Amino acid sequence: MHRFWGFWSQQNRDKLPNLFRRRHFLLKSKPCADRESMRPIMLAMFVEFSRTATSMCAAGIALFLIGVWSAKNEIARARGLDKIVALSSLCFAIPLGVFGALHLSGPQFIVPIVPPYMPWRLFWVYFVGLALIAAALSIATKIAVRWSGLLFGIMMFLFVAMIHFPGALARPGRIIWTIVFREMSFGGAGWILAANAKDGWRGQARSTLIIIGRILIALAAILFGVEHFLHPTGLPGVPLVKQMPAWIPGRVLIDYVTGAALLVAAGSTLLNSRARKVGACVGGWILLLVLAIYGPVLIVALSDPGTGVQVEGINYFADTLMFAGVILALASATPRSD
Repeated sequence: MHRFWGFWSQQNRDKLPNLFRRRHFLLKSKPCADRESMRPIMLAMFVEFSRTATSMCAAGIALFLIGVWSAKNEIARARGLDKIVALSSLCFAIPLGVFGALHLSGPQFIVPIVPPYMPWRLFWVYFVGLALIAAALSIATKIAVRWSGLLFGIMMFLFVAMIHFPGALARPGRIIWTIVFREMSFGGAGWILAANAKDGWRGQARSTLIIIGRILIALAAILFGVEHFLHPTGLPGVPLVKQMPAWIPGRVLIDYVTGAALLVAAGSTLLNSRARKVGACVGGWILLLVLAIYGPVLIVALSDPGTGVQVEGINYFADTLMFAGVILALASATPRSD
């Protein structure tokens, strides 16, 4: 629900307060000539850092520390590409905490997305926020993941059925269908985490969760892979509205490589051939993109005084980090012997 904000704000830009739209005059000025001229920019970044953005960043940092502490032994024991696969829960939990903080500290961004027929709309925003934080803590600490992963997946599928799919039918377009498949891949990854957990589901239930999760993630990877070739200057990973900054060299090549990698990952999954190795490589590539491309994009967004711009920048960073976790969860669903 929360990740629909970026698309919603693009469609309703004129309805947003000026605070959410204006750009900081310092960002439009000429490059600074010395250190002294940089100080106002850094000061403005901290002074105008909104409460919502602060809460989201604090939640992400807290989940990062908790997740690293919980996963350190698993990462240390892993060998080769499995060290990247071991990051799946960490990449998944951090964004959940970030999105949960958004629901609790910035409900004004989420309420317009709640279906109008739902009673107590603000209540559901807070309820989902608490549920996301609970799921984040569960997945980060690897406690009761069989339930948190299962329930998170169900919640994602409900969001698709109640919000995104009706929106795609009413106003079809590339972005809304991307959101539909993205949310379904998130739900599918949650089910894979629930099945693969130490206390996870067993027998037929485990097999069913993994099969559904693999299929949903593969379908999303196919769609996203094709979109990277059709729109080769957009931010890579999850192809939404924002474009890659012009200062990034080889923008088209980055999107082509990402698109091809996603298609290969989908093919290896559906054919059940080297899916673990391919998934680990593709997940690692997307994680690298998060650090190298989305990191600077996030910093620029946080330097803007508009709360909406800051929230959107954090959402893009966390969204793609979570998709990296999705691909790594896909890799973890395949035995090491493949």
